[in-house]
Amino acid sequence: MALEDAKGQVDLAFTREGRKGLAYENAFSGAPSFLRRTYTKDLSDVDLAITGIAFDQAVTHRPGTRFGPRAIREASCLQPYDPPYGWDGFDPLSEFAIIDYGDMPFDYANVAQVPSLIEAHFARILHAGPGTVALGGDHFMTLPILRAYAAKYGPLAVIQFDAHSDLWADDDMSRIDHGTFMYKAVKLGLVDVARSVQVGIRTECDDYLGMTYIDARACHERGTADVVAQIKQIVGAHPTYVTFDIDALDPAFAPGTGTPVWGGLASWQAAAMLRDLAGINMVGGDIVEVSPPYDTTGATAVAGAHIAMELCCLALWNRRETRG
Repeated sequence: MALEDAKGQVDLAFTREGRKGLAYENAFSGAPSFLRRTYTKDLSDVDLAITGIAFDQAVTHRPGTRFGPRAIREASCLQPYDPPYGWDGFDPLSEFAIIDYGDMPFDYANVAQVPSLIEAHFARILHAGPGTVALGGDHFMTLPILRAYAAKYGPLAVIQFDAHSDLWADDDMSRIDHGTFMYKAVKLGLVDVARSVQVGIRTECDDYLGMTYIDARACHERGTADVVAQIKQIVGAHPTYVTFDIDALDPAFAPGTGTPVWGGLASWQAAAMLRDLAGINMVGGDIVEVSPPYDTTGATAVAGAHIAMELCCLALWNRRETRG
């Protein structure tokens, strides 16, 4: 929607006619829906639903990621003026129906109930047809999301960008811990380990349970193109879930997170890898662990918003319209 066509419109998050098109509103005013998409619970004829999980009670160190979805949405309002850079003119905002489904409601004082609520929340969206990109929240949330996705697709290929493997051994499936979610996902059969890869790791792990890992140093020394080629070979055409922990980025680029670790990816490396992953069979994804209280500059939320946009592109790339 061009600026001249927006006259008389008030806040496209609520008044947009149709669900496609760029947005030419002031980035500093109005409701901060993700990429100024329509806020709606109507999933009919939707290609991709953005939804937030404002939960941070599974962290091992600093909380604050409950504010991540709101901060990512606000930062995303800088982006929907143009097609995303580096995607060969691909414009998912104009070609596909993307909505902001809002945040999942839950009782913050009933933590034990949250996992089943998250699983049901995503199962409801997937049953209606759209894929999802989730805004976190701490990384525990990916476990119940994978439950919902595996119920539809079977064991998934997973690409995990992270400083930590999250494979700490923990056979108590009732525990809610962002450091053990991947261990449990593997043990529960939600992940096809032979088709899964962890990228950016720079903390010790005794047992990767059969998953391939490419640590941060290897990313730096080998280069993004070589790393992406390996990732694509591993996941192949299998249904793939992409989970991006913001602490995969070095604290210089994303200080606003609960467990920062030095030596991580630069933002340009993450951007290059996400863009070069175009063509994978991505069925869903998330960006997690953005904790705004620890970054007064907002840079971490900006990175999170860009990552979320890249995930939208990846999810829709294989369905893009033929361009003339």
